[in-house]
Amino acid sequence: MLRILSLVIMLGLTGLSHALDNSATIPMKAVKVGKHSYYIEGRSGPATSENQGFMSNAGFVVTREGVVVFDSLGTVPLAKKMLGLIRKITPQPIKRVIVSHYHADHFYGLQVFKEQGAEIWAHKNAQGLTRTEAAMERLEQRKQELFPWVDENTRFVEPDLHLEGDTDFVLGGVHFGIRHVGPAHSAEDLAMFVKEDGVLYAGDLVFKGRVPFVGDADSRAWLGSLDKLTAMRPRVMVPGHGSVSRAPAKDLALTRNYLTYLRSEIGKAVAEMEPFEEAYARIDWSRFSRLPAFEAANRPNAYNTYLLMERESLAR
Repeated sequence: MLRILSLVIMLGLTGLSHALDNSATIPMKAVKVGKHSYYIEGRSGPATSENQGFMSNAGFVVTREGVVVFDSLGTVPLAKKMLGLIRKITPQPIKRVIVSHYHADHFYGLQVFKEQGAEIWAHKNAQGLTRTEAAMERLEQRKQELFPWVDENTRFVEPDLHLEGDTDFVLGGVHFGIRHVGPAHSAEDLAMFVKEDGVLYAGDLVFKGRVPFVGDADSRAWLGSLDKLTAMRPRVMVPGHGSVSRAPAKDLALTRNYLTYLRSEIGKAVAEMEPFEEAYARIDWSRFSRLPAFEAANRPNAYNTYLLMERESLAR
């Protein structure tokens, strides 16, 4: 029995080692959305060990002088798989990674691209975020929820450059516009516009086909930031979550409508000093209840918006 038990343990450890050593096994593909531009679409719904944490989007732009990556996905194995897809398209070096914001599903793969020699760019509001107690708690939570895809080998990578605001650059004849569109979903939100392709990488300012994650976002400022995205007049928009949009103005509507409804209904409750539990039970959520991530995101969104609008009312 002991020998059998030992064999089972050894086989289990071998299987675990195999999972840890290899790239993610979940299907992933790079979709071309412009002459130079590609995106990778994550699954809908929250991050789980079953989907290996693959629930957010990322993108990359190939030029004759190198590659610019937008976000690095939510685990090291996912980032390795993304790098493999890039390598099938081009041998050009990874020059830069633009981090839209420092939420776990968008930056945990940074170390893979840093090891390739890439510069990491983020907004200055991201300074110190990886060293906070909240970041450490989130990492420990991810290790529990996404093991073995997030583990002790996952490490945070600091930006090489903190952008003060909007920044333009040219690489390999392709013009890039990095725009600070926060504070909104986060204080450090960045979007990237690829001029020649008319492609906008919007980050988590846009959720297509699923309920947005509001968290502790400034939802009032977020609505204003959507106008900034519209003003860029993209032909194609890559959201932070959901499929690519070829009608950006139309597809901004879900995020805008959800935030507007959330603030309107919660605002009434705050104005009338209605307790949150009563308000949440009273509000008709049927417009959004069948969307992916509703069960996971809507109640926290509503509660955090309730707290936000209480603060807003006191500040008047």
